[in-house]
Amino acid sequence: MKKWISAFLVLFIAGEFHAIAENTAPSATDTDKAAVPEKETIPPAKPRKDVKSNLFYGGYINLSFGDYSVIGIEPMVGYKLTPKLSTGVKVRYDYIEDRRYSQTRTTSTYGGSLFTRYVVARTLYAHIEPASYNYELYHLNGSSEREWVPFLFVGAGYIQPVSDRTWLNVQILFDVLNDKNSPYDEWIPFFSIGVGVGF
Repeated sequence: MKKWISAFLVLFIAGEFHAIAENTAPSATDTDKAAVPEKETIPPAKPRKDVKSNLFYGGYINLSFGDYSVIGIEPMVGYKLTPKLSTGVKVRYDYIEDRRYSQTRTTSTYGGSLFTRYVVARTLYAHIEPASYNYELYHLNGSSEREWVPFLFVGAGYIQPVSDRTWLNVQILFDVLNDKNSPYDEWIPFFSIGVGVGF
């Protein structure tokens, strides 16, 4: 009789362990739940920076009169790094009349520049701009050749808002490099009148 009771207890305990093992073994559903975190545990995606809203673009008319007269256009595109600091690129084309010689010379200039601006007041900004322009340089014998001439413009500008994202501005720059091949006199001011969108 004791053998029967012992056998019954062994079978009962084994069955209980089997039932416990079945209840604690991970099912396919449990494994799937563990692999996929709950929605509330996924960190929210960081908002993407809107590049377009930080862009501004426009252009200038460049005017310089005298014995060396220039009429030029200068489209630009810029990007606001912070509300006060911005950077950008310009391309430029100028028509030139040079009356410093016995015969007036007409030619053209082209090139580009990078600029950085810092807004010091609501309508005023400081400006620095390294540039390189291709000029036709004349020799004493009357021959000419084209050469790239470097500039480093430093100055300031005034912004006059026209609407929420449109503006007019005037800027005055001075070339601090005064390269030997520059056609301009030292510290001659460069005036530009421009229009832009987005600044």
